[in-house]
Amino acid sequence: MKKVVVASMLAFATSTLASSYMAMAQAPAQTPPNNAAGQGSQPSQITIKDPAEYNAYTNAMGQSSPAAKASAIEQFLQQYPNSVVKQQMLEQLVASYSQAGDNAKTLDAAKRLLQVDPNNLRALTFVVYLEKAQAQGNQQQLDDAAARAQQGLTAQKPAGMSDADFEKLKSTATPIFESTIGADDIAKKDYKGAIEAYTAELKSYKDPAETTKGPGLVDTYYLGNAYVQQDPKDLVNGIWFLTRAAQYAPPGQYQTQIEQAAEYWYKKYHGGMDGYDQIKQLAHDNLFPPDSYKPVPAPPPPSPQDLAHQAVTSTPDLKSLALADKEFILANGTPEDAGKVWDVLKGVTAEVPGTVISATADSVQLAVSDDAKQSQKADFTINMKTPLKTPPAPGTQVTYIATFDSYTQNPAMIILKDGAPKTAEHKAPVHHPTHHHSAAR
Repeated sequence: MKKVVVASMLAFATSTLASSYMAMAQAPAQTPPNNAAGQGSQPSQITIKDPAEYNAYTNAMGQSSPAAKASAIEQFLQQYPNSVVKQQMLEQLVASYSQAGDNAKTLDAAKRLLQVDPNNLRALTFVVYLEKAQAQGNQQQLDDAAARAQQGLTAQKPAGMSDADFEKLKSTATPIFESTIGADDIAKKDYKGAIEAYTAELKSYKDPAETTKGPGLVDTYYLGNAYVQQDPKDLVNGIWFLTRAAQYAPPGQYQTQIEQAAEYWYKKYHGGMDGYDQIKQLAHDNLFPPDSYKPVPAPPPPSPQDLAHQAVTSTPDLKSLALADKEFILANGTPEDAGKVWDVLKGVTAEVPGTVISATADSVQLAVSDDAKQSQKADFTINMKTPLKTPPAPGTQVTYIATFDSYTQNPAMIILKDGAPKTAEHKAPVHHPTHHHSAAR
């Protein structure tokens, strides 16, 4: 799946997740303190003995706007750095900054709260969420967020919080923690760990409807993708969760691309699309696979080498084979069959479209075949005739004109030389890799 799809789905999820954080920020904190100069206090409450400190406290807590309240709390903490209510005031500071929409100050306040109360569940949740959101490819920051998430999963209820409030807070925090652990595992290609985390996340939602939107929907997709990326692949579960995500993805381009991925893996597993409509309905109605979900695997196909040989022997003119079929034979055929195909390719200049996997000024690695695109692995290397001024970014769709130069069978790679980006001046390509022979399927 293209990164743009994931990024767009994450953007779609943000508003839903933000509402959960607002509710968490507004949830009651621990019992407020009493003033010893007043009518006494209950044994479970903290008492502020200094009237001036108490007045400063009540002034801060009485502010109506989040920004004014945060400012008053900061002044209180500066004036009374060792106050008996420091922890409670930091909790209120986190909530105030969050309600004001200031993520940077929310994160700073939450980290200050963790210095006072290292296992504070509310603070851990804010830190995990914001550090994950800010990571943007920073593996160390994502690792730190995941470590705090693990800590948050075992946090205990504080004495000043009711069981109901703590359970409510946990119901918001747990999916966030598991999602962050899953994201960290995905970034490190630990697909087994990601599967465990995302499964735990989906199970933690009190209402299964929460998995049909926002972060729950995005991570349903991630779970399905983890199943098909792990080695060995678990296509039965991968198909299920990709299909489930496709049923609820926002209509349009992103839903279409997720559907295409689910259908690709189903066809690869089953050998055809019969029975898939029933699976779509099951996935729509069930978060996890029911007992009735039993996709039938296709009969064992001919070996790749047999398919390659059939393609060579059944094609009078090997030049007429689609580029995808030639690639398949080069990668899987016997030396004799691969040699026959290479004889008609070597030295030929052709148009090669694909998805960029990596690129430098002198060389671009492309995923050209459907298998390569789904696996996000390069199967073509284009060595440039003239260095590129701006190498294309990974994931970009490009087309080059280049001359077939050599190939390797293990790893499967076709290498072309004298590459140049396709321009309006170039004529139609020699080969059209759009029609697939049975050998490439």
